[in-house]
Amino acid sequence: MKIKGSTVLITGGAGFIGSHLANEYLENGAGKVIVFDDFSTGSMKNIEHLKRRKLTVVKGSILNAKLLEQTVKKEEVKIVDHEAAELEVYTGIRNSLRDARINIFGTLNVLNTALKNKVDKVLFASSGAVYGEAEYLPVDESHPLTPHWPYGVSKLSGERYCVQYYRLYGLDTTSFRYSIVYGPREWYGRVLTMFMKRIFFGNKPPIVFGNGEQVRDFVYVEDLVKAHVKAIENSRAAGEVFNLSSGKGISIKELAETLIGLSGKKLRIVFDDPPEGKASRFQPERVRLKGELRRFVLGNDKAKEMLDWRPLTSFENGVSKELEWLKQNQERWKVKPRV
Repeated sequence: MKIKGSTVLITGGAGFIGSHLANEYLENGAGKVIVFDDFSTGSMKNIEHLKRRKLTVVKGSILNAKLLEQTVKKEEVKIVDHEAAELEVYTGIRNSLRDARINIFGTLNVLNTALKNKVDKVLFASSGAVYGEAEYLPVDESHPLTPHWPYGVSKLSGERYCVQYYRLYGLDTTSFRYSIVYGPREWYGRVLTMFMKRIFFGNKPPIVFGNGEQVRDFVYVEDLVKAHVKAIENSRAAGEVFNLSSGKGISIKELAETLIGLSGKKLRIVFDDPPEGKASRFQPERVRLKGELRRFVLGNDKAKEMLDWRPLTSFENGVSKELEWLKQNQERWKVKPRV
């Protein structure tokens, strides 16, 4: 199917990734974009530059099935991009019922609404967290699924429902397992953002947990959203699950060194080794995650082959773009992360 002229609803559309999707769909000729967001973490600041461009904002939760259905029916939505979720791994660990309620039951509300209203396409934001600790690198879509956290369990459940609705009811769905997404409008609270804030705006050294040999995979947000467009326009994506990633790993120590190098400042990494679930003695707002992964690198060959999608932005260029945004929006990262 084609995006041009279609009405697209984005759950969580005022969030970091959702706002970039809104822009991408409008750039690709969407007739109208509906941002459906409860604004618990999303912000009007993320979409204010789009307000005059065929954009409608509906304040509502994906747990409000009635409002969701009313919106899809009224606006004659043809494409639903489901990004709304409980994003915090920490929150899921503390309250797995809340995590499941939002990420599983909220996703079922989206799928049932789409099915009832004959939506043509549903895209679902899953996560590389469904894999757990890597048995080999890069992790492909056939890797065993042994998530470490409730967040990964709920995301896996959501994507399994998407596949089931495709096979059982014929609802066209595609799920994406994201690696670590970064770029302008990213929310503060993850390792990259904490390093950036300390180094570039605090003139403080980055705090690295353990020996810093943990490996991570970062994908630039503007690359990632283009895969959504390709999945809509490519019938081969129906019922499929894809990794979206850079396909390249960088250690946390290398990450810190890269950012220090980009800053031009004479800073030295501070190593700290708090137990999992405990805060750093040097940076109290930073807590070491329980079930911390040693290696997290997702392969993207399937997306390359089936969707003709490739990440094009180098890590250095992506970070530079995020820093340019941050220079104009430092107040956005003043709020402490939820830990």
